[in-house]
Amino acid sequence: MGGRPSSPLDKRQQHDLRGQVDALLRNFLPQYRGHLAASILRQISRELGPQELAGCQLLHSKKLPRVREHRGPLTQLWGHPPQWQPIFCVLRGDGRLEWFSHREEYENGGRPLGSTALTGYTILTSQREYLHLLDALCPDSSGDHTQEEPDPLLETPVNFPLFLQHPFRRHLCFSAATGEAQRSWRLALQGGIRLRGTVLQRSQAPAALAFLEAVRLYRQHQGHFGHDDVTLGSDAEVSIARGCTGSPRNPLGPQQRPRSSLLQVLTTVLMRELLPALRAQTLPRLRGVGRARAWAWTELLDAVHAVVLAGASAGLRAFQPEKDELLAALERTIRPDVDQMMRLRARLAGRLRAQIQGPLESCLHRKVDVHLPRVTQTLLNTVEAALAAVQTLLAQGMDRLSLHLRGKPSGTRLRKEVYSFGEMPWDPELMQICYREAERSRGQLRQLVAPFGFLGLRSLVFGAQDLAQQLMADAVATFLQLADQCLSTALDCNQAAQQLEKVRGRVLKKFQSDSGSAQRRFIRRWQICIFLPFVLSQLEPSCKLELPELEGDVLAVGSPALTIEGIYEDVIRGVLLQRIDRELKKALGASDVSCALDGCSEAPWDQEGADEETEAQRETCSRQPGSYPEVQPLRPLPPPGTLRS
Repeated sequence: MGGRPSSPLDKRQQHDLRGQVDALLRNFLPQYRGHLAASILRQISRELGPQELAGCQLLHSKKLPRVREHRGPLTQLWGHPPQWQPIFCVLRGDGRLEWFSHREEYENGGRPLGSTALTGYTILTSQREYLHLLDALCPDSSGDHTQEEPDPLLETPVNFPLFLQHPFRRHLCFSAATGEAQRSWRLALQGGIRLRGTVLQRSQAPAALAFLEAVRLYRQHQGHFGHDDVTLGSDAEVSIARGCTGSPRNPLGPQQRPRSSLLQVLTTVLMRELLPALRAQTLPRLRGVGRARAWAWTELLDAVHAVVLAGASAGLRAFQPEKDELLAALERTIRPDVDQMMRLRARLAGRLRAQIQGPLESCLHRKVDVHLPRVTQTLLNTVEAALAAVQTLLAQGMDRLSLHLRGKPSGTRLRKEVYSFGEMPWDPELMQICYREAERSRGQLRQLVAPFGFLGLRSLVFGAQDLAQQLMADAVATFLQLADQCLSTALDCNQAAQQLEKVRGRVLKKFQSDSGSAQRRFIRRWQICIFLPFVLSQLEPSCKLELPELEGDVLAVGSPALTIEGIYEDVIRGVLLQRIDRELKKALGASDVSCALDGCSEAPWDQEGADEETEAQRETCSRQPGSYPEVQPLRPLPPPGTLRS
């Protein structure tokens, strides 16, 4: 496993890569500018439109997103040649992994040997599975591994491994001392991976929504219509000190730690473009055979990724001042003319709908309608099971508090129980029960959505898990707030427990209301992600040919906020959502039809807003700014003996 790339990146190769990054930015940034304008128009139109009644019952927790910090000793495969060496690992609350030579170095504030954001990684706990993965990276036509270079992974069997695999970065190989330690690290790392991967999806900022749309359109223009996991991204932080596996510093030198939540996504887009040519040109020249060659390939990919990351970071930093000025200018210019723009948009949408109605209805009838019921029901089963597990855990937690209170605990003991209850959403062992439910239908969903080119199952599962964690956090915050309002020192323990039981009932009712609304938003959003790109690809050859006829009307407005292609996609989205909504009503039953779609208008523009809503940050659901009560912790408990029996 000690093989090194026979052709490390020289200055010419680095220069060529930077040139390709610059070319991507030149093609991408104009689309980003246009979607920034459209996103600002959408935001202003919602602000000025009719305001809906509040729909969320639970208070909104302010504590997300984070993971519980985890730390402890591990061994790591690193160095040249690689060897298993003891280290001390720390998973930070923001999903960043650091490792130190020993515990004392961490406790004394020393510099870590290396660190990485967990964005894009997958964790494996089987040594055999990881070795098969290496075999698949660089397949050997002979299939004979007997002549390979010495392989520490084979010479030293690992009982409790933790392999962090990334499609474009050097793999991280760790080992725990016991099975229990392996499990706790696996759960912690999975939480960090999910947190880092969904930062951008949770954001409701116009710039973030515009970026996601620009990435989708950029890839669509290259022929990639299907939704996939390319937008699983966060701010990237590269390794410091000696690097991920103890190798020498990157030839580019110390890199910046960009704080843009867009950087990793853009880097992934370019790496996917580069990968086919890179494999064809580089793999034949790599020294070594079998797994040693695969290890060398991952190190080369890591070097390429570092160059691309640095180039994308520089480009986005250079664009930041222009973006800030553009957002301010768009706000000033769009707001006075928003009514005129929306009237024009509605008129053009009507004309487009009439022109494409025949082909669109035919496509939906032949290729979507037959699959819609099964996909809807499977999504519903997935999110229902995860949220049912949340409700069970929530009820058990509230019951434990009431039980402890009836037992006349000391103030210290009760404070500990209240703290444990408040930490439930971030307890990886506890929440794993809910997360596992979100995983159960993955295989069935993969089969159902394969005909539509949907490759975003990891994003979908992460979304369901985020939703479960957010609702748990909201319910916990609501319970603590309501309990704080009803408890006083004048109550004895039994009276206080009775009050908590009343609060328990109120919180469960609120949870059931919000979970029902969240399920509907989740299903609508992912139905759009599954079917809309497919429908667009099917209509591409014929319907888009008619768009230039209406382009002149849009150009006359003189604002990038309106584009004929954007209106065209909104029309298709609106028609598709009508079908999705009808199927949802069937799946959910005829009861409560008035709120079955949770405030989602049938106007395409409003529907788009509902689709883009991110479950993990549900503060956008219909409440007026500032309407959330400030969530305060349970007031300090009275001294022991104050609560009388």
